[in-house]
Amino acid sequence: MTMIDVTDQTFEAEVLQKSMEVPVVVDLWAPWCGPCRTLGPILDKVIGETGGKVIGVKINVDENPGVSQAFQVQSIPMVVAFKDGQAVDGFLGAQGEPAVRDFIDKLAPTEDELEMHALIEAGDEESLLKVLEVDPGNEQAIVKLADAWVKDGRNEEALDLLSRIPETAETRHIAAMARTGVDEAHANVQRLAELLPSVKADDAARQEFVDLLEVMGPENPATAEWRKKLSTALF
Repeated sequence: MTMIDVTDQTFEAEVLQKSMEVPVVVDLWAPWCGPCRTLGPILDKVIGETGGKVIGVKINVDENPGVSQAFQVQSIPMVVAFKDGQAVDGFLGAQGEPAVRDFIDKLAPTEDELEMHALIEAGDEESLLKVLEVDPGNEQAIVKLADAWVKDGRNEEALDLLSRIPETAETRHIAAMARTGVDEAHANVQRLAELLPSVKADDAARQEFVDLLEVMGPENPATAEWRKKLSTALF
C-alpha cells in the first residue's frame, strides 16, 4: 500500500512540510464514492512505481472537514499535487492509468533536481554555492547559506543573500541575527531596557529593539512582555 491516510491534524506535517522534500499527491475521497474506488488503486500503483520520487496520501473528506473546506471540495475524487508547500497541479474525477501516469511523471523530479536536492541536504558552503550557481534564487539554499554565514560572522554577506528572496519568519530571524550580531543565547533584556527610552525618536534604536525581539523568538516568555513595552513606548 503506497498511499497513507492523512487527517486534518496531520495535513501540515504529511503534506505541506513533506512536499518541501518530495512531491506529494493528495487524493480526496470518500467510501461511498464509486469513481474514488476506481481511481485509488491506479494512483497507488503509479505512485508506487516512482520508487519514492513522488508520495501519495488519501484524505477522507467525510472525516476531515477542515481539509475539505480548505480545498473547497465540491465533487470527488479530487486530486491535488503539492511541491515546496504549494499546490501546483490537480484534476477532478476518475482518470485512466495513462492519464494518471502522465500526471505523476510531470511531478517526479528529474536527475538534475535530485542532484540539487542532495546538494541542499549536504548543507555545506561548497554544495550550497553549487546550487546557487545553477539556481540563484533557490530559497532553501539561500536560507541555509545565510544562516551559516551569520554563524561565521559574515553578516553583511548574509543580508545581501537574503535580499534575493521573499521575507518569511525564518528569513526575518536570520536577518535579525545578522543585523544585531547576536544569536538566541546572547539576546538579552538588559540591552532592550537600554534601548527602550530611545525607540520612539531613534529609528536605529527601534530597529535594533525589534531585531532583538525577533532573535529571542516567540518561544521566549520575555518576548511578549517586551513587545508590549515597545507598543506602550511608541503609542
